Amino acid sequence: MPISRQNIIALSRTYKQAIACVADVFTLFAALLSAYLLRLETVIFPRSGIEYLALWALPIAAALLLYWRMGLYKSLVRFLSWRGGVVICAGAALAGIVHYVAADFLSTNCPTSVPVIFALLGMGGVAGTRSAFRLWFVHGLTEQNERVIIYGAGPGGISLVSALHQGSVFTPVALVDSRVEKQKTFIHGLYVYSVGQLPWLIAEHEVSRIFLVMENLSRAERAEILQTLESLSVRVQTVPSMADVISGRARILDLRDVDVEDLLGRDQIQPDQLLMQRCIRGKVVMVTGAGGSIGSELCRQIITQKPARLVIVDSSEYALYHIDQELRKLNPSLVAASGESVVVPLLCSVQKENRIEVIMRTFGVQTVYHAAAYKHVPMVEHNIVEGVRNNVFGTWYSAEAAIRAGVETFVLISTDKAVRPANVMGASKRMAELVLQGLASRQKKTRFCMVRFGNVLGSSGSVVPLFQEQILSGGPVTVTHPDVMRYFMSIPEAAQLVIQASAMGLGGEVFLLDMGAPVRIADLARRMVHLMGYRVRQQGVAFDVRQGAMESGIEIAYTGLRPGEKLYEELLIGHDSEITDHPRILKAREASLAWVEVAALMTELDRACHVFDCERVCEILRRAPTGFLPVSKSEDLVWQEHLKGVAHLDMVRPLASVGR
Repeated sequence: MPISRQNIIALSRTYKQAIACVADVFTLFAALLSAYLLRLETVIFPRSGIEYLALWALPIAAALLLYWRMGLYKSLVRFLSWRGGVVICAGAALAGIVHYVAADFLSTNCPTSVPVIFALLGMGGVAGTRSAFRLWFVHGLTEQNERVIIYGAGPGGISLVSALHQGSVFTPVALVDSRVEKQKTFIHGLYVYSVGQLPWLIAEHEVSRIFLVMENLSRAERAEILQTLESLSVRVQTVPSMADVISGRARILDLRDVDVEDLLGRDQIQPDQLLMQRCIRGKVVMVTGAGGSIGSELCRQIITQKPARLVIVDSSEYALYHIDQELRKLNPSLVAASGESVVVPLLCSVQKENRIEVIMRTFGVQTVYHAAAYKHVPMVEHNIVEGVRNNVFGTWYSAEAAIRAGVETFVLISTDKAVRPANVMGASKRMAELVLQGLASRQKKTRFCMVRFGNVLGSSGSVVPLFQEQILSGGPVTVTHPDVMRYFMSIPEAAQLVIQASAMGLGGEVFLLDMGAPVRIADLARRMVHLMGYRVRQQGVAFDVRQGAMESGIEIAYTGLRPGEKLYEELLIGHDSEITDHPRILKAREASLAWVEVAALMTELDRACHVFDCERVCEILRRAPTGFLPVSKSEDLVWQEHLKGVAHLDMVRPLASVGR
């Protein structure tokens, strides 16, 4: 059978131990022979069998016995640690001592230096054979591995190097760090280079990926690092933090592509715990649309604030089951003092007013976060009546039920698409805001407030996972328009700000979340293409199948604005907003209607929905003070000019500067 790495791996443990033992016998014998030759330039051969056993066999046997007792032959050569080196040295030293004692006992003419040289050569020989085998074996396994560079020479980077050395997929070839004190040092045999040497390193070692270990860095610092790496034609991925690895939330090799949060460079501020707890701690809280992106994150945030009970409502069985299981997995001890579960999952549509009221009364709900809504613009454009029924009437019915059930606080999760809406979804959410403002003026028992914000990263229908999927499949990456811009915020930050804003309301307010500066979607797509290791292909250049996406590049294709889609989104209808005690929460001062006017509009809207008169529904939404201006293909340019001329300045600068 030919000797190969695969054949050696296939051998049983007994055979491997036997091979190692025989190799050590020959190595120690050669070391003793060499010790005589180096010291005397000749070999003193034993005069009898007893002398031979004492001077030659006994020292080697003593070393082998020590190796066996200390577990050296049970250790895998590939993963031999410094403790194994200590055992090797101890065994060789014992062999030298035994040889010296035997030579002195037999009164031979062996110089004292011979056992010393023997011990030293034995240490080097036994360790050297294992090192040579390890190099031969590991090189054979890693020569086909993907070569990577690790950015970050801190504790996380050191752990990652060790983990990769033990794997059989990636081979680290260098470490890179921006800190001068880390540079020009060696870590696990890898040299630490400066950031400026990255282009040379990538070309020299044919590197295909860079693993980022960004521990204890702010989002702004991460964004700066990623901007440096964008121009490099390699895939950039991040590894979990050491805190996540140690706590068991992640493994060191749980690699993922760069988060868009890191690209945007927006740091999340610590929430105000008093605001977080005010409407939740010790209260019965209800979340509608609990299985959705925002609803589920609200549930995660709420459960950490120790509510008396959390009632989660959704019309989707799977979505409700999923968030219910997740909450129980996150905290298995979700049991109230009475022995009942803190989390109560209930299947229900928000359009069923009586059912919603019964739920609120049965559990004594005190705070409601109303996240249930149809939010996908094109889908609602094709299902106008259902969109209005769910978003407008579902909100109204839930709010009326809350008033009758004595709910203290009712919070509507709104959207930036409710500002000068160009689509039915946005108009329906603005109409829902008007309904709650009217109810707030009609009574004072239940406190109503609305929180308006833009896109959240990672939500269902988000462009980010879509772009990632398109890039990995070779493209093209589809963007609706070269100039389309959107606000972005992480889901956890949005949920925290919603909870804090709800604690500030007195009744009827519309709160706005500071989303930062808007992002051009085409620029976001380009950055994602670069950081995933590809280049952007120029339009009109054909895709070369023989080269593939890596060489030919990923095309960015513009598909045109979808029905009801705007170039820019806004958060403020007018130019009048107030600052609050929270740096990222503003309060809008916007026109509202008395309840009598709202009720009249709702009656008309209900009749139009009942007969599925979509044109009539849209007409009522346009007539209401929603600012609804539907966008058709013939109206695209008119709407774009309207945006650029009327509100462009407020839309492209950070919201925090508006009204201050």
